[in-house]
Amino acid sequence: MKFMIPLRNNKKLKVLMNRINADQELYQIWKCANVNAVDRSGISDHGEVHIRIVANAALRILRLLVKGGIEPSVVTHHGLTSEDAELIVVLAACLHDTGISVHRDHHERYSLFIAFRKVRELLEGIYDEPDLTTMVSETLHAVVAHDANEKCLTIEAGVLKLSDATDMTEGRSRIPFEAGKVNIHSVSAQAVDDVNINKGENKPVCIEIKLNNSAGIYQIDELLKHKLRNSPIKPFVEVIAKIEGETESRLFESFSI
Repeated sequence: MKFMIPLRNNKKLKVLMNRINADQELYQIWKCANVNAVDRSGISDHGEVHIRIVANAALRILRLLVKGGIEPSVVTHHGLTSEDAELIVVLAACLHDTGISVHRDHHERYSLFIAFRKVRELLEGIYDEPDLTTMVSETLHAVVAHDANEKCLTIEAGVLKLSDATDMTEGRSRIPFEAGKVNIHSVSAQAVDDVNINKGENKPVCIEIKLNNSAGIYQIDELLKHKLRNSPIKPFVEVIAKIEGETESRLFESFSI
């Protein structure tokens, strides 16, 4: 399966996508990370499938923000473009969990020394100095700041943090839980049927989550809400959860944060 993202005439992004697909080392890093996550730690997928989901979500969120008049930080502070910001969020998505190939614990920081070299390799010839160093620095910030407790200093980092959290459907929770044991983590993870990212009615971005059970609110409160707390994009995002089906006595019909 190839790494595919919507390019929208972003020529630099097309070159990057092709380089990612040709990078056997990167694909093997993703595989090693997933072995440590799933096979050895008993948590949800953090490999190739997760990377694709996060990269596509990140592009969707960033483009909705830009359409809503929100300027990416690399534009504000470095005079680059929104198209350059797209490369930053895609690179950060591809590299944010590479540190799990070293260890699940503190993986955000282990990802940095892997990402530093890979970003320079993947962007070689696309950017010259000093813009190349700017792109590397902005990507590394997004990588380390995807830790829920780490403060995001850029719009792009906030986009990655949120997009990482949206990968929660059908047991793909970002909240670790011990495999095979029934607990609040495992029950709530199975309660999320679908996550859609669209233009909001009152804000540029709306994250709509479809649940089959009220237990899914734990995912939203502990994951999305926590991730947004330390993000500069919090004022521009609305989150709406809805329960569908009739499998329980509902505690609510619709829930917003």
